[in-house]
Amino acid sequence: MLRGLYTGANGMISQQVRMDVIANNLANVDKTAFKKDTTVFKTFPEMLLHRYSEDGIGKTPMGSFDTSPVVGKLGFGAEVNEVYTRFEQGAVKKTDNIFDLMVQDQPGMEKPAFFSVLTNRGERLTRSGSFVLDKNGFVVTPQGFPLLGEKGPIQVNQGNFLVKENGEIYINAKLGTAPKDGTNFSENRFEEPVLLDKLKIRTVENPRHLDKEGDSFYSDTPESGEPTAFPELLAPQVLQGYLEASNVSVVTEMVDMIEVNRAYEANSKTMQTQDSLLGRLFEVMR
Repeated sequence: MLRGLYTGANGMISQQVRMDVIANNLANVDKTAFKKDTTVFKTFPEMLLHRYSEDGIGKTPMGSFDTSPVVGKLGFGAEVNEVYTRFEQGAVKKTDNIFDLMVQDQPGMEKPAFFSVLTNRGERLTRSGSFVLDKNGFVVTPQGFPLLGEKGPIQVNQGNFLVKENGEIYINAKLGTAPKDGTNFSENRFEEPVLLDKLKIRTVENPRHLDKEGDSFYSDTPESGEPTAFPELLAPQVLQGYLEASNVSVVTEMVDMIEVNRAYEANSKTMQTQDSLLGRLFEVMR
């Protein structure tokens, strides 16, 4: 009976963690490039039961043997092993905003690509490509953290830069000089484009072990490995004027939520039944 109470309690705790993860996924379903989390469970080590009344050791000329017959295995329920992030790419959304960037994973890529951003805690990785221009002409996140190129923070001018698919950033002949005819960069015929920098696109050896932080940032860990550049042949494409949607499926998460509710209720009823039986046993023993 105590085993039933223990198993039921573990089941309820595990399902509560899973519910929290699902709720967080649903809360961020509309967040740019949000990556859903998945809960992984593992069972506690099982015990091998022997018949208690016949417990003992037998002796033979060849040695000793256990005289207690094996009854079977006893499980103690499940526990949360880890909560890991799934980095499958979300849907592509066209915005036509030149400050919206998206990393397009290529077929055969085994590791996701990330933009590099300089935060007040150091460099961080992000899939969210929703950027804006600050008052100093730097391309920054909505929180004000600058997007990084290979040479450092990227400084451009409104309507005066172009990002190619390989991540190269082009501006007009002079930084901060708007097109002379008032058109966008792509239509300007008066100044030749100049290569300013290249986006700092990075990946890690084990993305599963990245630490998810707030504001769509990820930090590397000793287990994930340090951020490294992609080989040229496997480099992802960068799309300007597009954003990546979250990879959360509302229907799937709602189905999982119903499943969690039912599992939680089943474990709760198990505990109530075991508690009731244990109470009756105590009454009989009085």
